[in-house]
Amino acid sequence: MSRLKIGITHGDINGISYEVIIKTLSDTRLISNIIPIIYGSPKVLAYYRKALNNNSQTITINSVEDAKARNINVINCNSDDVRVEMGLSTEMAGLASYQALEKAVQDLKSNKIDIIVTAPINKKNIQAAGFNFPGHTEFFAKEFNSKNHLMILMNDAIKIGVVTGHIPLSEVPSAISQELILEKLNTLNQSLKNDFLIKKPRIAVLSLNPHCGDDGLIGKEEKTIIIPAIEQAKNQDILAFGPYPADGFFGAALYKKFDAVLAMYHDQGLAPFKVIAFEDGVNYTAGLPIVRTSPAHGTAYEITGKNIASEQSFRSALYKAVDIYKNRNFQAELEKGKLNIEDLGDIKEINQNGE
Repeated sequence: MSRLKIGITHGDINGISYEVIIKTLSDTRLISNIIPIIYGSPKVLAYYRKALNNNSQTITINSVEDAKARNINVINCNSDDVRVEMGLSTEMAGLASYQALEKAVQDLKSNKIDIIVTAPINKKNIQAAGFNFPGHTEFFAKEFNSKNHLMILMNDAIKIGVVTGHIPLSEVPSAISQELILEKLNTLNQSLKNDFLIKKPRIAVLSLNPHCGDDGLIGKEEKTIIIPAIEQAKNQDILAFGPYPADGFFGAALYKKFDAVLAMYHDQGLAPFKVIAFEDGVNYTAGLPIVRTSPAHGTAYEITGKNIASEQSFRSALYKAVDIYKNRNFQAELEKGKLNIEDLGDIKEINQNGE
C-alpha cells in the first residue's frame, strides 16, 4: 500500500493542538511511513515551532497534490492576520479552527486525503464561525450523511461507546429509547467487526439508574427500555450483555471481560474511561464512511505554551486511524473473497479469542 495521506486539522490555535501535533510529527520514523498534511496556518505553526525550539522539516503547500513524503506539510486555511493568544478563547481562534475543518473535509470528500485526525476545538468559540454542532462527532455525521454514528473512546485496554453524546444530563432519560439503544448496539457491533476485526464481539451494556434501578424502586428504564433492547439485540445475533450498574462494573474491572462497553450517557462512559486511559485515549467516530479520530482531551488552555503537554493521545489517534483504515480495507477484501483470514499478517487488532 502506498503511503497514506493523513489530514490533520489544527483545532484551536490558542490551545495545545500545535504542541502535540509538532511533537508527534517530529518522530522521523512516523513521517517516513505516512504523508502528514496539517490543515491550518504556516504562520501559527512557525510560532509554535519557535516556542518549542523545534527544527522539524516543514513545507507550505497549496494543495494535497503538492505534499511531499518525509516532510510535515501544511496547507494555509487562515488569513495572514491570524493571531495567537495562548490560553485564551477567542473568536479568531474559533474561525481559524472552522476554516481548517472545512478545507480538510472538502479534501476528504474528494478522496484527496485518506484519513482525518482532528485536534481539539473549543466547542463554544467555534460557534461564532457558523459551526452549529455540539462537537466534531455531530459535524462529521452531518457532513457524511451518517445517521447511525457512534462516539467511541478507546485505547488498547477498553472501548466505550455512548448512547447519548453531547446533550445536557437533564435530557438524557427522555432521549434514551429501545430503538436508539439497539441502533447504537448495531453500530458498535459492526464497527468492532469491520474496524477492529473482532469476529464475535462481546458488548457490555450499562444501566441508566444506580443499581440498575433496584427492580424499579429508583428507576424503571432498565425494565422498560434497556433490557428489551438487549434482548432484541440478542435476537439479531449481537452478543450484548447486561445491564450492569456502572459503579460496580468499573470498580470490579469487568470491562476486561468484554470487547466494548455501551454507556447510556457521556460522563457515565467518559469519566471512568479517562481514569483508565487518560494518557493514550482516542476518540473515534464509528459508523462513518471515512476514518476520523482525535485525541481524547481538550484544548488544555491552562498548559498552553509551557512545553509540558503530552503528545501520547494525539500519536495514538494517528496510529489508530491508520489501523482502522487498513482493517477496513482488509475486511472489504475478505468479503470479496480476495483474501483468506491467514492473510491477516501484521494487523494486530484481531480478537485472539474469536472462534
